[in-house]
Amino acid sequence: MTELTPCRFTENGQKSRTWTKLRAGVVGLGKQALDDHIPALLSSDAAELVAVCDEDTEIVREQRYKLRVAGYTDVEAMFTAEQLDFVVVCVPHNAGQAIIHTAAERRVHVLKEKPFATTLTEAKELAELCERTGIHLMVTLQRRFNPIYTSFTQLADQIGTPFVVNAAYTLHITDPSEGWRGQATKAGGGCVIDMGYHLIDMLLWYFGLPDRLLANISTTARPDRSYDAEDTALIHFSYDSGLYGSLLLSRFIGPKSEQIRLVGSKGIVHLERGRIRRLTNGGDVVESLAREQAWPSAAVSQINHFCRVIEGVRPNASGPRENLAHLSFVEGCYESARTRTSINPKELA
Repeated sequence: MTELTPCRFTENGQKSRTWTKLRAGVVGLGKQALDDHIPALLSSDAAELVAVCDEDTEIVREQRYKLRVAGYTDVEAMFTAEQLDFVVVCVPHNAGQAIIHTAAERRVHVLKEKPFATTLTEAKELAELCERTGIHLMVTLQRRFNPIYTSFTQLADQIGTPFVVNAAYTLHITDPSEGWRGQATKAGGGCVIDMGYHLIDMLLWYFGLPDRLLANISTTARPDRSYDAEDTALIHFSYDSGLYGSLLLSRFIGPKSEQIRLVGSKGIVHLERGRIRRLTNGGDVVESLAREQAWPSAAVSQINHFCRVIEGVRPNASGPRENLAHLSFVEGCYESARTRTSINPKELA
């Protein structure tokens, strides 16, 4: 691994901590990698992109020359040839486990595109693997690095006793059966474990794992297509504290929308994509924070934070053990939908 330079002296004689850039590779050159992770790596002061890998020879050839980095179609070959500090893994969900195993064998840290795993059993096995080999693994949850989302708890402290929350994340895909995301064997499920992972993370971050949940899922948005990864899910959840709420997830309901609304005894916090507001219970705006355009620094901040985790100067708030709660929530949803009963996800963790 790259040696770290622990400190240097500034012109006035005071110590200033500085680090050598960590060497990074990217496995999987789909939209997420090309639009988010690679630009973030190129903009990072803490990491250096040195290699890319994908099964598609043409994509590798294109990105290799565009980025001026080494390109591979075999992940084993990349790990053998390159001395990587960490790898960004953004592949179909069912392919992630094998790559994490390969990285762990080489003591290469992993920044894993969500979800952490396809099942709770797989998640527990991977958590043990990371602990046994001593690698850091962090799941990519960019909203945790976006000021719109980090402001939520500050505003929530100003609305008295919260008692109900409703959240939704919906978008429209014409054909939910298209690609690997339409196949539960490859994706681990549909909108709950895939796009829904982000909102589940927010709910767990803000409120913790609920004590009960009841879920209904659908694979019938396009009855003329054959697929088994749910297109829509409606999840009711509650806490022993008295807080309760609902979460709507859909890959078929447009337009694209994302929101969390928390209602308390003295006001409301309403978070939308790019905007958060605190309102009175009557709906009048008290204060707001908005960012209408994208927040590209969130992806860069995530890369930089993970580098600091590797260096041992920042905590890993989205590590393997933390994500067991996410998979408990996801598995609880699927078990509830299957049995048509209420599930306590804490009993699955």
